[in-house]
Amino acid sequence: MISVKTILEQKAISTIYNVSPDTSVIDTLHLLAEKNIGAVVVLDGEKLVGIFSERDYARKGIIQGRKAKSTPISEVMTPRVFTVSPDMSIQECMGLFSSKKIRHLPVMEDDRVVGVVSIGDIVNSIMQEQKQHIQFLEQYITQS
Repeated sequence: MISVKTILEQKAISTIYNVSPDTSVIDTLHLLAEKNIGAVVVLDGEKLVGIFSERDYARKGIIQGRKAKSTPISEVMTPRVFTVSPDMSIQECMGLFSSKKIRHLPVMEDDRVVGVVSIGDIVNSIMQEQKQHIQFLEQYITQS
């Protein structure tokens, strides 16, 4: 069973992109575009206070007529953040993604954000594991 810790160790990007609650929406959108990511954690110092995704801006920004240049992230972020720990399994993550209808999960250890996993990270990990199983079975069959 693959753990969140394993996924974090295998990720090409280990940087935790974050903004503060008073960062403007436009600056945060620029960060998302520049880093080609879909979400950032919102930290007040080292404390996790929210998460912001492109979906948040679409639903709470544009539709409600907020201006990206003058709106702070704190007004459009999701303040109730679902998190996981490094020892959780990818199956548990998939359950959260499905039941909570979310796409990103901050990884917490000792009340500190140590990473972020996305639904894409989980799917890639599952595909990699299946590929390894297929290779093993092919080797087993050809050696028999």
